[in-house]
Amino acid sequence: MEMIHLRLVSPVDLTPRAVGLLSDDRYVFNLVVLHGLARHPDGDAIECDILTGAANAVLRGLRELDLDRRGSLVIEPVEMAMSGAAAEAERKQLGALAHAPVWEEVEARIRAEGTYLPSFYVYLAIAGILGAVGIITNSQILIVAAMVVGPEYGAITNVALGIDRGHRTRVRQGLFALTAGFLLAIAVTFLFSWAIRGLDFQPRAFELGIRPVSTLIDAPDFFSVVVAVLAGVVGIMSLTQARTSALLGVFISVTTIPAAADIGVSCAFSSWSEARGSLVQLLLNIVLLIAVGVVALRFQRAVWRSISRRTGRSGS
Repeated sequence: MEMIHLRLVSPVDLTPRAVGLLSDDRYVFNLVVLHGLARHPDGDAIECDILTGAANAVLRGLRELDLDRRGSLVIEPVEMAMSGAAAEAERKQLGALAHAPVWEEVEARIRAEGTYLPSFYVYLAIAGILGAVGIITNSQILIVAAMVVGPEYGAITNVALGIDRGHRTRVRQGLFALTAGFLLAIAVTFLFSWAIRGLDFQPRAFELGIRPVSTLIDAPDFFSVVVAVLAGVVGIMSLTQARTSALLGVFISVTTIPAAADIGVSCAFSSWSEARGSLVQLLLNIVLLIAVGVVALRFQRAVWRSISRRTGRSGS
């Protein structure tokens, strides 16, 4: 049984309508109302549990009452719940909708990665250096490590969400973070690789042009498009369903950080054609991930809306 716990602070004048909305919903359980006990903001404290599949409609109704602006609304996941009435309602009445994502949680999860603290740029720079070492030493393990360390997918999904919701500021911030972050990663990687070349620390095989890892990165083709599209779909689905294991798979399948690292390495070693190929690879992956992210978000909303209409709920 999947539920969320809802904590509200309601202005006194809105409490009767909020309580009425919650008490009339057959998927709301354990409703508790404490009049006049809430502070900062002041008002009535309300708590309840809601079956996840019905949460979108309830949250929509509460937002329409302006409770999120005039009061406070907090959503918490319920790790375990034992309620015969709730289990019966979920099994017999919600059906497939029982597994619908709570869009407020999904968007909060995506927005959490859109703050772009200094650590965002530090992680990108470190990931770039890891990628450079992997390219120079032909180590696929280090390339995978660089992919995992890189935080760029959070910015990519924030841009996709911004486009989906029409939030231009979020789109601008995300694109700026991606541009500045990758430029920093390329610059740091270039300086690192230039120092390696100056000190003659590069392996003999790399010097002779035996660069299998680099060749995989700087030669974008049809399969690069396929991987980026599939990764974009899986990435959004894993965010909506809170599947962290699937999201990790996205991190280690998309050639963004390795491409940025290869640009720096190739420029440091004057391999201009490889640098151009890696630049194309980088831009191709970013553009496709954003585009697929927007489409996947809208498609999932449409699917769950359709399921919601069949069960008499409003689930978008």
